[in-house]
Amino acid sequence: MLAPSEYSAFFLLVKTVRNGVIEMKQVNEEYFMQAVGNADEINELLRRYGVKFGIYKNGVFNEQFFPFDPIPRVISAEDFRAIEKGLVQRVNALNEFLFDIYHDKKIVSDGIIPEDFIYISKGYLAECEGITPKNKVYSHISGIDLVQAKDGEWYILEDNLRIPSGASYPLIARELTRIAAPQAFSENRIVDNRGYAELLKETMEYSNCGGIRAILTPGRYNAAYFEHSYLAEHTGSVLVQNDELFVEDNVLYQRTYSGSKTRIGVLYRRIADEYLDPLTFLPESLIGIPNLMEAYRSGNVGIVNAPGNGVADDKGIYYFVPKMIKYYLGEEPILKNAPTYLPFYDEDMKYVMDNLEKLVIKDVAEAGGYGVVFGSDLTKEKLEEFRKTIIAEPRRFIAQEVIDFLDLPILDNGETVMRKADLRAFVLSGEKTKVWASGLTRFSRNPDSFVVNSSQGGGFKDTWVLSQ
Repeated sequence: MLAPSEYSAFFLLVKTVRNGVIEMKQVNEEYFMQAVGNADEINELLRRYGVKFGIYKNGVFNEQFFPFDPIPRVISAEDFRAIEKGLVQRVNALNEFLFDIYHDKKIVSDGIIPEDFIYISKGYLAECEGITPKNKVYSHISGIDLVQAKDGEWYILEDNLRIPSGASYPLIARELTRIAAPQAFSENRIVDNRGYAELLKETMEYSNCGGIRAILTPGRYNAAYFEHSYLAEHTGSVLVQNDELFVEDNVLYQRTYSGSKTRIGVLYRRIADEYLDPLTFLPESLIGIPNLMEAYRSGNVGIVNAPGNGVADDKGIYYFVPKMIKYYLGEEPILKNAPTYLPFYDEDMKYVMDNLEKLVIKDVAEAGGYGVVFGSDLTKEKLEEFRKTIIAEPRRFIAQEVIDFLDLPILDNGETVMRKADLRAFVLSGEKTKVWASGLTRFSRNPDSFVVNSSQGGGFKDTWVLSQ
């Protein structure tokens, strides 16, 4: 079990608590005795609440519990300010890019991004051409995945602009640990993370086209249903399924039990683009709303996040985000991408071929930790096979240098062990672009793995941001 002295060493190790070390040491023993000591009970409550994660792969749905580790990640106020500034810059540029791509495409005509990376992207939707969401916001809720290298520098690993999930996990975990260890949060300078619901509510209202707020869920058998219901309750939005909704005269309504109808002004949808409207996308969709896209195109309902955002979080497009920042904002990027190579370019292809055994290769169409291959894990024969695949389909892959990012301590069967961890930061774009002072820290439970995705068997931590 983790001793208080070891817990203090953790804060020093991760180099995120600087002037706050003394104050944090004062709370370590109290926190250890109450929250860390009750970790099993907290996880049992989370299990009962339905804190789960699921993903479809090869036609099979896998669902599993998302375990909570009570040792938090701690980010100093100074570090958070730098992260916040960089994330606001990045998301603002991505929103500019999405408007441009579905309208004039100047970034393509000016030669910044090859058209190959737009039109053959699975995330690009021709059906969204010419649509302008209210206030020109496309990515209302952005989940940006970062890692911190051992020298303290933060790197962006991935942008998630479609349906980024996970905000409810640190919210409910903090809620339970606040009960278990109230003094840790009342007597120390930890930013209260309960403001997320109000941020989300403000973000939804900014795109409201006249009517109530609603969160669209596929239903209670969906693995993220806990999050859908939790956010609906805390934002005062109605939780709806498609059979409760209909479009009339290009306006979206909810059927009420009395037989009347209520207009919906903004819909936070938690289903994928292709299932949203069977008259526009997949006709076999049983969870969509016929004519929803017509109501959206007519400006009568806001959709959070906007359909078509997948073109901007394609892993191939990730390579170009620093160029977007310079192109649209006229600024140098504050946060760096991981060093990335596109086999699409001859120079990068040569580098990838010469260094394949040292790189991590990602399939741009995959998600959830799937399609990630470390060259160092492949045999000579497999490396040669993979080389041929990359040469045959250069647009399909990106290659990255392996960043040796921080290990954080976790409790494993009563012992303290070190595991790789990333951070999903949540950026909300309304009247202003704001970064939630918390986030989802995910860790690998495999000591030999750099892949921390929950779909790969990882767990999560709370993220403490210090206020000063």
